[in-house]
Amino acid sequence: MGQSMRVEDLDVYNKLCRLHIEVCELTHRWPAEERYELGAQVRRSSNSSPANLCERHSDRHVRNKIEGVNRARGEALETIHDLYVAHLKGYHKQEVYDEYRDRYLECVRMLNGMERTLEKHLPPSERRWPSVPNPANPKP
Repeated sequence: MGQSMRVEDLDVYNKLCRLHIEVCELTHRWPAEERYELGAQVRRSSNSSPANLCERHSDRHVRNKIEGVNRARGEALETIHDLYVAHLKGYHKQEVYDEYRDRYLECVRMLNGMERTLEKHLPPSERRWPSVPNPANPKP
């Protein structure tokens, strides 16, 4: 698979880390009663997303790397849910929620791309993402 890069060199990892820091700052402005409830949950899921990516990034087995990407994606989506619930409770405005949702969904798309790239190292029968035929190079 060639030379491996450090997890800190991945754009998606850096974006998820920055989002976590910002989410932490956001939650500290929520009501005190949410400090150990929804606030703690969103902080954990927002940190878990880059942590899962980091944990499996240097693994030598492709399937384990893919598992880390899958878990990171799931935690990012959980964070979106938690931020939505906080919005419904009136802790931040629609625009704030929309901005975070869009940034997390960008990371989800990047994680999908990572998974597709990693799956190219698996036998075709074991891939989740189907191969898309290249119209410029059709198979006979």
